[in-house]
Amino acid sequence: MRIVLTGGGTGGHIYPAVAVGKHMQQIDPDTKLLYIGTSNGMESRVVPAQSIPFEAVEITGFRRKLSLENVKTIIRFLKGVKRSKALLREFKPDVVVGTGGYVCGPVVYAAAKLGIPTFIHEQNAIPGLTNQFLSRYADHIGVSFPESKTQFPKAKETSYTGNPVASNVLRAVPGKGLQSLGLPSGTRLALIVGGSRGARALNEAVIEMAPQLGRLAGTRVVFVTGDIYYESTKQRILELGAGESLTLVPYLNNMAEVLRDSALVVSRSGASSLAEITALGLPSILIPSPNVTNNHQEANARSLVNAGAAELLLEKDLSGQTLLTMMEKLLRDQERMTAMSGAAMRLAVPDSAARIAEALRQLNKSR
Repeated sequence: MRIVLTGGGTGGHIYPAVAVGKHMQQIDPDTKLLYIGTSNGMESRVVPAQSIPFEAVEITGFRRKLSLENVKTIIRFLKGVKRSKALLREFKPDVVVGTGGYVCGPVVYAAAKLGIPTFIHEQNAIPGLTNQFLSRYADHIGVSFPESKTQFPKAKETSYTGNPVASNVLRAVPGKGLQSLGLPSGTRLALIVGGSRGARALNEAVIEMAPQLGRLAGTRVVFVTGDIYYESTKQRILELGAGESLTLVPYLNNMAEVLRDSALVVSRSGASSLAEITALGLPSILIPSPNVTNNHQEANARSLVNAGAAELLLEKDLSGQTLLTMMEKLLRDQERMTAMSGAAMRLAVPDSAARIAEALRQLNKSR
């Protein structure tokens, strides 16, 4: 099968597309891939590193208020459609897969106009603007949250597929995460992470609670600061003193392995993070970023909270004391932790990539 992948802007859009492409190549080594993204988005770096051919289309997003810039965006969109049609005619894909981000707009729209079967994947509980626009043109929509199916009333077909990035953490070998951190086997680990770039509010909270981490008896805290916050956070914590109970790192290249060895996760609630957390059945404290479109991270988080798989801490209520108290209470209540773990696993879709692969096969047959 020949497949065009498209999605960009954030890792939350890029990695699901890459996961689908890699899965298709695993089940059929003759699968040919082409990724269409933007030249200035992180996909231009991530995708070639995965040995997937990459082509660029230039596009920007719409402003939410009327402006001259939106007129320019419409012109860019039309040029992007023309460029996409040329790339599609040259590559001759059997199906086009879009995972969100502005670049999906012209690519999937162009595919639909050329009569090429299209599949779009929505990672968040509240759909993004691009996927909402494309829903009337796509042949099939896969969603990561069951409640999202009703968000696409004009779609031809919608199914609950889960998020394909979950398969990565399931392949992680237990024990390797602890080993990479220089911690002995059997260490009880609480992982705190504010996303790939870090989160200022979470850094401030961890700095505040650092001197009191001894309250989490028997638990080692690993805090991923984000590169830009690492040096300042490290210096302030050294001044306050956190003892032997805290490991500070700027970034984790082996996040899947460390997640696999964690007992509790404190995290933002991006769709990919939640897919990994539920796949491993990890109890979590979720602190949604308030600085995202349509506040979709809070909607993502509440999906887990309502199922009993996580606890919610809004950023407006976040402090070192509130976070430490929540962590301490959970870590002392093994019965609650076990119940949350079971609830998380019931939300997981470990065969997400396989579900999407089957949908793509059916689309290819329908040509």
